[in-house]
Amino acid sequence: MCNIETEQKKKVLSCIQPSGMLTLGNYLGALKNWVNMQDEFDCTFAVADLHAITVRQEPAALRSQIYSTYALLLALGIDPEKNTVFIQSHVPFHTQLSWLLSCNTQFGEMSRMTQFKDKSAKHPENVNVGLFSYPVLMAADILLYKPDFVPVGADQKQHLEIARDIAVRFNNKYGDVFTIPEPYIPKTGARVMSLQDPSKKMSKSDDNVNSWVAILDSKDDIIRKFKRAVTDSEACVRFSEEQAGISNLITIYSAVTGKTVAEIEREFEGKGYGEFKLAVGESVADTLAPIKASYEEIIKDKKALEQLYKEGADKACRQAYKTYNKAMKKVGFVL
Repeated sequence: MCNIETEQKKKVLSCIQPSGMLTLGNYLGALKNWVNMQDEFDCTFAVADLHAITVRQEPAALRSQIYSTYALLLALGIDPEKNTVFIQSHVPFHTQLSWLLSCNTQFGEMSRMTQFKDKSAKHPENVNVGLFSYPVLMAADILLYKPDFVPVGADQKQHLEIARDIAVRFNNKYGDVFTIPEPYIPKTGARVMSLQDPSKKMSKSDDNVNSWVAILDSKDDIIRKFKRAVTDSEACVRFSEEQAGISNLITIYSAVTGKTVAEIEREFEGKGYGEFKLAVGESVADTLAPIKASYEEIIKDKKALEQLYKEGADKACRQAYKTYNKAMKKVGFVL
């Protein structure tokens, strides 16, 4: 008889903050790929609630956003039986490992992190130590689960690089503890820009509510926001670097319909921006409608939701403890 071994799936880890409602940009740029990765990889997904408090949060709103973000991951189609899906603060080893890693991270490394500079400028009244050192907590988030890959966008690349640097330094000093993760670039994933300023990425932290579309927005709100989207003076549905506004809408329309840029340009040849914006808004609303319906069912049953996130935390704790325990022993602590 032949002894055929089942090939072990590679591990992937992704986390998302519950700071505000998740957007169309989050969905098309990352979350849609999380769903697609489930069959190919052994996935760990976390609601990174500890990271949310580097800026001031209203407690009731934060609590609601944590519930909402977890429920929305399930509504998107992420299967808690197939994956480990948990809330970061429910696994104490994240903060505990962060201290070990902090003592093996140089002050100068943290000083060079661009997001600290950006957020300090945006929140000058609250430049706290957590805001400075949160990339170390992010490194702990990653390294605890020994992922082979971490999906990253351009704005998170520096954080993965510092996590890799910390892991290599720790392993060199204490022995083999951490897997050195590689960046994972999804096969598909649209970079969605602001509807009001297409030079900036769509962001839920943008003060202008017309600049972003929430996954849970109503159909009327979605269409209204697209009707107000910034376009260009050429009045021609054509993708080009010189037409950032209309090119952003083409990118979105392509991502939700599966049509190529060339097909879209042919479809709207000789038609105005108004007709195109309406088509984009309706297509986005139709794409998000099933997710919204599923979310509204999941969020109603708090008891079932609580059961799922507790089970997810138990699974995550079992994985994280092994790594944390090994790191503590290597450093010399008595366990």
